[in-house]
Amino acid sequence: MLDMKDMRQNPEEYKTRLATRGVKAEEIDALIAKDKERRDLLVETESLKKKRNDVSEAIAQAKRNKEDATEQIAAMREVGAKIKELDEKLTQVEEEQLDMAARIPNMPNPTIPVGADEDANEELYKVGTPRQFNFEPKAHWDLGEELGILDFDRAAKVSGARFVYYKGLGARLERAVYNFMLDEHANEGYTEVIPPYIVKSQSMFGTGQFPKFKDQVYQVNGEDMTLIPTAEVPLTNYYRDEVIPTEKLPVYFTALSPSFRSEAGSAGRDTRGLIRMHQFNKVEMVKYTKPEESYKELEKMTKNAGNIMEKLGLPYHVITLSTGDMGFSAAMTHDLEVWMPAQDTYREISSCSNCEAFQARRAHIQYRDENGKLQFVHTLNGSGLAVGRTVAAILENYQNEDGSVTIPEALRPYMGGLEKITKQD
Repeated sequence: MLDMKDMRQNPEEYKTRLATRGVKAEEIDALIAKDKERRDLLVETESLKKKRNDVSEAIAQAKRNKEDATEQIAAMREVGAKIKELDEKLTQVEEEQLDMAARIPNMPNPTIPVGADEDANEELYKVGTPRQFNFEPKAHWDLGEELGILDFDRAAKVSGARFVYYKGLGARLERAVYNFMLDEHANEGYTEVIPPYIVKSQSMFGTGQFPKFKDQVYQVNGEDMTLIPTAEVPLTNYYRDEVIPTEKLPVYFTALSPSFRSEAGSAGRDTRGLIRMHQFNKVEMVKYTKPEESYKELEKMTKNAGNIMEKLGLPYHVITLSTGDMGFSAAMTHDLEVWMPAQDTYREISSCSNCEAFQARRAHIQYRDENGKLQFVHTLNGSGLAVGRTVAAILENYQNEDGSVTIPEALRPYMGGLEKITKQD
C-alpha cells in the first residue's frame, strides 16, 4: 500500500512514476478524491459527536437543576441518528478507498529502467561462461524421462498438466538441491523456518497477492484459506500487526516450501518441463530492515542467490527489471537468470525484490526509530532458488553425450558421494 498522505502532497509525482507501471492518472485522482470524501466525513462525524457530548452535558445539567430537558433530548436523538448514518457511510467509503488503494502497485524506484515489458530490462553482469557442447544438448524433460528420474505422463494422469513425479535419483537430487540451499543460507545468517503452507486472506493481502491476483492461486472451497504461492507470504506475515524491536533488525528468514500457482494466463507457455508448474518447491529468503539499509540488503540478497549458482557451477546473469516487468509489490527487482543450453537462452531462476514499506504498510509491520517514533520497516524477498528450475539447469548443463548427468561437486555430499546419474531401472 502506498503512503496516502504523501500521495495527497505529491500527486503529480505519483501519476508520473506510476504511469510507467500502467496506472492511469484518473486512478490516482479517483483515489485522492475518495480519500478527501473519507476525511470530510470524519470531520463532520467528529463535529457531531462533540455536539452530542455538549447536548448530553446540557441534559445532565437540566436534570440536576430539575429543568425540562425535552428539547435537548429530542436534539440529541436527532444528532445520534445523523451520527449513525454518517458512521455507516464512513465505513462504506473506507472500504471503497481501501479496495482502490489495494489495487495500485508499488512506486518504482526512480533509478530502474522504464519500459512496458521484459524488453526494457537491463543486464547488470554475467557470471560464468556457457559450456560449449560437442553434441546436441537435450532438454531437461527428455533427459529426465530417459534417465527414469522424471515422470510427467503419470503425473498428468493423476493430477493434470504441469505436475511431475520425481523418482529415485531425481527425488534425491531435488532433496540435495534444497538441503544445500538451506545450509548455505543458514551460514549466511538466515534463520530457517518451516512455515504454514495454507494462509488466510489477510496474509495474502499483506504481501500484495490479494485482492488483485486471486485468480492466480488455489483456495480451499468454503474457507478463508489459500495454498501459498510462495513462502514469502507466511514469512513476511510473521510480524504482521507487530512492532519489531529495533535491536532485532535486520531480520533474515529462509524457508523451503511447496508453491502452488494456477498459472492463469500462461496457456501455451512452457508446457513441457519443470519451468512453469502448478506445484513446485522453492527456497525463499525474506528480510525485514530499516529503510536506510534496504537497498544494501537487496544487493546482499542478490549475492546470496548468486552464491548458490556459483557453487553449483551454473552460468547466469543478473538483470534489473523494468517498470513494466516488475512484480506488483516491488520497488526494485533483480532477476537471476540461469543458462539453459537446450533453449540457448537464460531463464529466470530467482527474483530478488525490495518492496520498501509497501507490504509493511498493508500488514502493519513497524519498528521505533532512534527518536522513538513508529516507522514502517522495509521488506525484501528473493528466491534462493526455485528448486525445480535449478534441477532443470543442472540436468541440461551437466549432461553427457551418453545421456548421463554429472552431479555438481557441491551436491555430492548430499547424494552419498554419487558422482553421476545414469539410467534407472
